[in-house]
Amino acid sequence: MKTIVQFAAALLLPVSFAFAGVPEEVSNLQQKWEQVRYKTPASAQEAQYEQLVNEAEKTAAANPGSADLLIWYAIIESTYAGAKGGLGALSHVKNAKKLLEQAIALNPDALSGSAYTSLGSLYYQVPGWPIGFGDDKKALELLKKGLAINPDGIDPNYFYGDYLFRQGNYAEAEAALNKALQAPPRAGRKVADEGRRGEIQVLLAKIAAKRK
Repeated sequence: MKTIVQFAAALLLPVSFAFAGVPEEVSNLQQKWEQVRYKTPASAQEAQYEQLVNEAEKTAAANPGSADLLIWYAIIESTYAGAKGGLGALSHVKNAKKLLEQAIALNPDALSGSAYTSLGSLYYQVPGWPIGFGDDKKALELLKKGLAINPDGIDPNYFYGDYLFRQGNYAEAEAALNKALQAPPRAGRKVADEGRRGEIQVLLAKIAAKRK
């Protein structure tokens, strides 16, 4: 059975949007998240994510109807769960699922379909019934919806590749990950792009090791 020891690898940054024109509230949460995820020692991340979750909740409440903010609230909630770990993280992941479902209902195309990719990554990371809501079939369906909206994005291809790797489909996983590496840099997203590319290289190395 799957465990939920680490969600930090599950929902790191499944978003692809141009920095220009992004609402200030969204970019503020995004930049703070990036600093915690990629620039903060692991030992200090849980406390900082907790603070950021509270800020994201208040920001989303003050801006009802914003799918973008709901997605970022979910991203932060999920990575906080990853830092927290254990069964105690499940309530945060379930809240992230609810937030992403709300975002899809409001605007399925928000942030280049990021809610689909985010939700799909949760479905293949969390345990299945009776502990959680994990479902590999549902995960694949959602990941493909995210790819349909943003076929060349670094994040949808990364998470699709990660899913395929976990399924033991190493050839297709490698192809998806290499496609992710070919994604163009995102304006204002240098920290996130560098972090994601590093994660892709780690996963490609794992695939290479499996083939030896």
